[in-house]
Amino acid sequence: MSLKPKPEFHLFISPCAFQQVSAMGDRAPSNHSEGTDFILVGFRVRPELHILLFLICLLVYAMILLGNVGMMAIIMNDPRLNTPMYFFLGNLSFIDLFYSSVIAPKAMLAFWSENLTISFTGCVTQFFLFALFIVTEGFLLAAMAYDRFIAICNPLLYSVQMSTHLCIQLVAGSYFCGCFTSVLQTSMTFTLSFCASRAIDHFYCDSRPLQRISCSDLFVYKMVSFFVSSIIILPTMTVIIVSYMYIVSTVLKIRSTEGRKKAFSTCSSHLGVVSVLYGAVFFMYLTPNRFPELSKVASLCYTLVTPMLNPLIYSLRNKDVKEALKRLLKKKIVAFNSLLPVT
Repeated sequence: MSLKPKPEFHLFISPCAFQQVSAMGDRAPSNHSEGTDFILVGFRVRPELHILLFLICLLVYAMILLGNVGMMAIIMNDPRLNTPMYFFLGNLSFIDLFYSSVIAPKAMLAFWSENLTISFTGCVTQFFLFALFIVTEGFLLAAMAYDRFIAICNPLLYSVQMSTHLCIQLVAGSYFCGCFTSVLQTSMTFTLSFCASRAIDHFYCDSRPLQRISCSDLFVYKMVSFFVSSIIILPTMTVIIVSYMYIVSTVLKIRSTEGRKKAFSTCSSHLGVVSVLYGAVFFMYLTPNRFPELSKVASLCYTLVTPMLNPLIYSLRNKDVKEALKRLLKKKIVAFNSLLPVT
């Protein structure tokens, strides 16, 4: 049997290769030094589908880039969007852009080059950055819910309570919480001993598939992970749920139908984003370990689909964003026409 170079990352592994990897991975621990590679099994599809999957991934990532960069450009270039709501939305687009970029380029490279492995350092980096941005997004969505609560329930005090200083503190706090939990989770995960197979049954380095190939006693690890997840999910979900309880209560007291519709429209986009993200996360972590393919589909939703949908949800359902986009395009057209030679 001829030896081929070890590829880096792929979403397909042939049955015979998978059997070979599994045979190696009985419970013999292996050294997890930086020189050791992991094998990413990913989605088990036929080789003929590689190009199709590459093109789909490329299209989705292009839409992520266009949507989130476009959203940031609109917010930064329009003074009328210089409000707390759009300050948070610009940061949301920034986070979506970067955490999808942790996953998508490597996945596309894998489809194109048919690589199967990822280095230990690459796995640690991917795990850390993805955990950082996804946790930061959770706290940022909670801050956005609080912003909508103040805007609807205390509109006369909105400019005072949602000051620039407070907005910066909320965003900085979201990044701090993301960084702290990411450092903790990454250091815990990669001090585990891994088995000889090194085959991660996923398309990126995530905690659950890494646990499956660990030879360490996972009791303490799982307890700490549960605690960390609790201090992320419980506070953020509590803020979001309580904020929307007050929002709904306030809106229902508005007598005019038009007034209720206008108040709800300012929250519908945020509520849609929260539902998509948390729905996919809960589905993935509530899926039993014996159904890893379902977990991968859910992971695909919040790693690529959610960052693609977020700018679409806010742009299609937000009148201010659509008007700002028209003004920006008009300004660019005027600037372009001024550069054309006069005949």
